[in-house]
Amino acid sequence: MAVVPVIPVMIPDLGEEEAQAAAEAVRSGWVAQGPRVARFEQEFAAAVGAGHGVAVSSCTTGLHLALVLLDVGPGDEVIVPSLSFIATANAVRYVGATPVFADVELATGNVTVETVDAVRTPRTRAVIAVHQGGVPFDTVALRKAADDWGIGLVEDAACAAGSTAYGAPAGTGAKVAAWSFHPRKLITTGEGGMVTVDSPEAAARLKRLREHGMNVSAADRHASKQPVLEAYLETAFNYRMTDIQAAVGLVQLGKLAGLVAQRRQLAARYQEHLSDIGGLIPVTDPAYGQTNYQSFWVLLHGFPVSRDEVLSELAAKGVSARRGIMAAHLEPAYADVTPGPLPVTERITRESLILPLHHRLTEADQDHIVGVLRELATR
Repeated sequence: MAVVPVIPVMIPDLGEEEAQAAAEAVRSGWVAQGPRVARFEQEFAAAVGAGHGVAVSSCTTGLHLALVLLDVGPGDEVIVPSLSFIATANAVRYVGATPVFADVELATGNVTVETVDAVRTPRTRAVIAVHQGGVPFDTVALRKAADDWGIGLVEDAACAAGSTAYGAPAGTGAKVAAWSFHPRKLITTGEGGMVTVDSPEAAARLKRLREHGMNVSAADRHASKQPVLEAYLETAFNYRMTDIQAAVGLVQLGKLAGLVAQRRQLAARYQEHLSDIGGLIPVTDPAYGQTNYQSFWVLLHGFPVSRDEVLSELAAKGVSARRGIMAAHLEPAYADVTPGPLPVTERITRESLILPLHHRLTEADQDHIVGVLRELATR
């Protein structure tokens, strides 16, 4: 029986340059958080339009620290989209607060001023808004609303490196944003994340929070010619990034613009070739920004075959697609939560699937994928 070649849903763009950078970090003897982390923080913050970057062990720990920074805790409510990876809601529980699920708009998969306001209460202390799959939310509208309401806004930018809103990088103007470098993202450090802020005071506290509450970093202690006696100012965490990861991240960051351009070109080709297939709606840019197409998803609405059947048929034809964005409120971990109506969230999570999109995807691969979908549309 012939083996069907598999078209992966995602492949990280890692090569010899990243391997050499990691090896150099190992040979330097400085493998924990050190000078490469500091440089990566500076360069990443500049790339996303933020004043300061604080490298952490994951986007999830970054979200946790963002809520600690805002002094969110027990008795508080934090509004989050259910339509997101479960880490978005989990971070709220890490600080003892209550996640409250908001619905999203169909076109972008993002929360809006209206969907957030619909579930806002006097106990609401913050909202976590997600740039879903790299599609930016309306930053101008939601930031203004959060200020008017007097609540904090944490931007879950896990997928958004390279996306833009209102002509600027998605992180520009964010009071606090958390980013991911998981291998499914455009740029990766294996695992790892970043928190960006504009306030130097907020950056200083985040750096303490990620390092046990210590008031002097290991790099500063080693750089000093005199003994340094550190103090631990508050109960905090071990959420550090290593210099090995940062070395890889610096190489990856240099590829970001090229990767975004390539993905947008491939996404435009998908949109063109899928446009005449009935019952299939591909993701597109919002009017106010551009997505990096970290994920290319389609909605199957009125399609003659169910989403799960489409996934099975694609797999049988050598295409590794994925179910679309999950809904946290439908997972067992949140069975104790009774949200209000979330019709758009449930429609998107039921009808969406993610198609392959990566730097090795060829036009022939795309033609094969579109061909399978076109054949299914005639059933």
